[in-house]
Amino acid sequence: MSQVIKGRMTHRYESELVVFHIGMQINRWWRPDLWLPAFTAMPRMLRELLTDADSGLLGYELLFGSGGPYVVQYWSSVEKLYAYASNPSQEHRPAWTRFNQAARKAPGSVGIWHETFLVERAESVYVSTKPMGLPKATELVAVGRNHDRARARFEDGALGHGELG
Repeated sequence: MSQVIKGRMTHRYESELVVFHIGMQINRWWRPDLWLPAFTAMPRMLRELLTDADSGLLGYELLFGSGGPYVVQYWSSVEKLYAYASNPSQEHRPAWTRFNQAARKAPGSVGIWHETFLVERAESVYVSTKPMGLPKATELVAVGRNHDRARARFEDGALGHGELG
């Protein structure tokens, strides 16, 4: 189990950064035959991506929203994200095809959504937390004296456009 990291921490990353949110909305909980296959497909995809050092997936966080589970993923490029999504020999494309076939049988039972963000700058702070989020996916560094305020971290761009110490 991860230990709490004491103190004020932030992230450092010096390349293209893509934040990808993907989730499902379970509209009919009593129809696990429709939502369970999509629910169990995501862990297989994440395992596949994490075992391939060149996949482009930097890390992820699994969360639960009001409609169901979702994942915040951090990617090294838009191209690698889309290459994975469209590759028929990897987990995503066949799972997406199966979901669409099932969804046609009972429209509205389960929804899938995603949002993609190409990040020019990112600011973060984590105080006395276990490793999580952006610094878990990139590099965890201590917040330095000159970057105590969010504005200072953002203006320098915690993506590596300045020293954070």
